[in-house]
Amino acid sequence: MRAAPTILHLDMDAFFAAAEQASKPSLRGKPVVVGGLGPRGVVATASYEARRFGVHSAMPMGQARRLAPNAAYLVPRFSFYRSISEQVMELLGRLSPLVEPLSLDEAFVDLDAGGVADDSASARTAGERLRADILATTGLTGSVGLAGSKMIAKIASEEAKPDGLVLIEPGTERELLAPRSVRILPGVGPATGEHLRRAGMTTVSDLVEAGEDELVRLLGRAHGASLYLMAQGYDDRPVVAERDAKSVSVEDTFDVDLHDRVRIRFEVERLAERCVGRLRASGHSGRTIVLKVRRFDFSTLTRSETLRGPTDDPGVVREAAGRLLEAVDTTGGVRLLGVGVSGLADYTQEDLFAQAEAEAAHAAEGAAGAAAGAVGAVATSASEEGAGSDAGAAVTGASAVASVEPEAHEPAERRWAPGHDVRHAVYGAGWVQGSGVGRVTVRFEEPWSEPGRVRTFAVDDPELEPGEALPLVRRG
Repeated sequence: MRAAPTILHLDMDAFFAAAEQASKPSLRGKPVVVGGLGPRGVVATASYEARRFGVHSAMPMGQARRLAPNAAYLVPRFSFYRSISEQVMELLGRLSPLVEPLSLDEAFVDLDAGGVADDSASARTAGERLRADILATTGLTGSVGLAGSKMIAKIASEEAKPDGLVLIEPGTERELLAPRSVRILPGVGPATGEHLRRAGMTTVSDLVEAGEDELVRLLGRAHGASLYLMAQGYDDRPVVAERDAKSVSVEDTFDVDLHDRVRIRFEVERLAERCVGRLRASGHSGRTIVLKVRRFDFSTLTRSETLRGPTDDPGVVREAAGRLLEAVDTTGGVRLLGVGVSGLADYTQEDLFAQAEAEAAHAAEGAAGAAAGAVGAVATSASEEGAGSDAGAAVTGASAVASVEPEAHEPAERRWAPGHDVRHAVYGAGWVQGSGVGRVTVRFEEPWSEPGRVRTFAVDDPELEPGEALPLVRRG
């Protein structure tokens, strides 16, 4: 435990929703919900205006719509959020060589290691300067917590929300924690919290009074002992600059259960391609291919295959995932599919059979593509599960919306996702408000403009094209 509050925790305020509001002047000050928009979608982030209606992260999107029917519901733009996150992480890196990212919008920083703070006054100065730099660079706000430990710094940043800074002096941790709910401590989720409640422990002071032996009896040696220490405000975990990625994976939850075996195989191969794309972007390869299947009855099956050496070859991963699928009974329907790669390494071992497998996979892809044309008429859009959350070590992802591309011989109808960027040859940059029955509605505005006008076009209007996200802060 440190004698000075030199551990900083930054948490950007309602990050996804705030980024959307900053880029869309017409949405500022209004409720905004970002997430998967299908029947099984979940909320990734809700703006503070939407939270007043009871909308929160991980809530089913259908429930959110009932609570806030007039909110703007947008599909996530993860490449846009990632670009902002990179700007924020660069600013953190200027403070210290020890930066521990927890997600796209959250990180710990060791100020002492960077030589920018050694007491409360200098720590507060560094925190306020960081908040000002983030606002100037990204146009967004972040909340900062400062304390002598990671646990208390995170609690402080939560108290600072939105757009604030809270410094908790070392030595006051126990007094601060005593009246709080046990849920404030790391590792105490709903199940553990309920277990403790049934034992008569609802506040942190209850845990301290119960003693270590009782907590060990209730929760086991490791969890009970660590919880007793945290209840007393003790947390000596260091800020770790590099958090090794353990796996890379992607998942899709489908609006309608999939029954056709050819379609399921097609989706698995598509997920394998996306997974390899993330794997390569992270600079890794992996040995173990993992397939996840959630069936119609919510039972979840996981199958894995370990290769002779690490690979980042899409053909190898695709074929391995296909082999794993053959061992899974999909009778009755599939609601979720996922493909992952674990056992990561930062090199690729050449597989003697990789080229042959890749060629076979390419041939299989052609066959699957032709078969997919037969089921294209029932293709539904799908959103990746787990939207909130954690972009961790820059290789895990949050939710995304994808759809099966139509075959060349099918009508070429473009899909326009609500919130995504477009550009019109005459009207310039804008974003999709909605689409349906062959029409797409676009609001034309830029982050630095006044709220813009709305216009409607045919979905195949040749003058309307997907656009690039504009920066939130205008330079020059």
